[in-house]
Amino acid sequence: MIAAPYGASMLADFGADVIKIEQPGTGDPSRNLLPHVDDVSLRYAILNRNKRSVTLDLRTETGRDLFLRLVATSDMLVENFRPGTLERWGLDEATLREANPGIIVVRISGYGQTGPSRELAGFGTPLTAYSGMMYLTGYPDRPPVSPPISLADYLAGLTGAFAGLMALYHRDVHSGDGQVVDVSLYEPLFRMLDFQVAEFAHNGTVRERTPFVAAGSSPTGVFKSGDGRWVVLVTSTERTWQRLAEAIGRDDLLTDPRFRTNADRVKHNAALEAILTAWFAAHTYAEAQELLDRYGCPFSPVNSISDIFADPHYRAREDIVEVSHPAIGVVAMPGIVPKLSKTPGDVVFPGPALGAHNDDVLGGILGLAESEIAALRELGVI
Repeated sequence: MIAAPYGASMLADFGADVIKIEQPGTGDPSRNLLPHVDDVSLRYAILNRNKRSVTLDLRTETGRDLFLRLVATSDMLVENFRPGTLERWGLDEATLREANPGIIVVRISGYGQTGPSRELAGFGTPLTAYSGMMYLTGYPDRPPVSPPISLADYLAGLTGAFAGLMALYHRDVHSGDGQVVDVSLYEPLFRMLDFQVAEFAHNGTVRERTPFVAAGSSPTGVFKSGDGRWVVLVTSTERTWQRLAEAIGRDDLLTDPRFRTNADRVKHNAALEAILTAWFAAHTYAEAQELLDRYGCPFSPVNSISDIFADPHYRAREDIVEVSHPAIGVVAMPGIVPKLSKTPGDVVFPGPALGAHNDDVLGGILGLAESEIAALRELGVI
């Protein structure tokens, strides 16, 4: 419900004509995702911005035929079903390739298109656990923690969009042939474990849930200012460690044998954490910010969404945009990412009403007459 819509929305943000195929009557299940405003899913409105909505019952012969005619006019097909679903509908790779030999088929599923687990149900949170990422998240004396968003879905969607564009480039520049892009929900997260794979293969090390120091540098952590603002601080180089010691007025720490090297600081992280906890508690956030900024120390407030809306940097970067929705008025949503200097992209409209573009697409692209479209609607095909 999230991975393919998110990936396709990234393409739509930069001008791709994305046509979202939905089941007549019910639509995409993401229309039911909370939160709602007047029965409109805000998540659907954002995940499917800049897309055209067309209803087609792919389980009918007529619906399949119309779908294949659309495939014939398209560069890329993005699907998010469990492996075998398209095949059961008579839309296997050979059939798609017959309709359009150059089509790029991006298939996003829980466990991928191959392997013994391929047919298992796959959703973001379980696949985050399966990837190994959740095992590392949290504290050693507490259960593993899941991210508060469906990170596996969003990362898989982004990976699918990236890979689809690579396949499109290969087709247009080299071969002229389409290909299948196979993206699982767990593998993009697993790819982020990088050095742990080599480390375990080399010496059997299994990394456990630990505080921030597990990142391999110290002092690193989350601290609370005297006026209650949480702050994240990272010192990953010797120079940033020196700057931090100067910023907090503790040059003496630089000659303390416990903190001479990063390895020493990691070993004695608890002592450093106590020093920094006391320092932050003795300063307001504004005071800490002024000193840390002055000395060039890498840090950030832990922002709530309220903090983000008030942040001038977010505003200057146009990271929040407002888009008019025909049913619920103005909807605020994340802006365009990334920023391109020549082709910057735009959010033109939010996720549309179900089947809002049936006439435009079926008439404008496939050339169906109004009477033919009306007949399809009467039969429940659209």
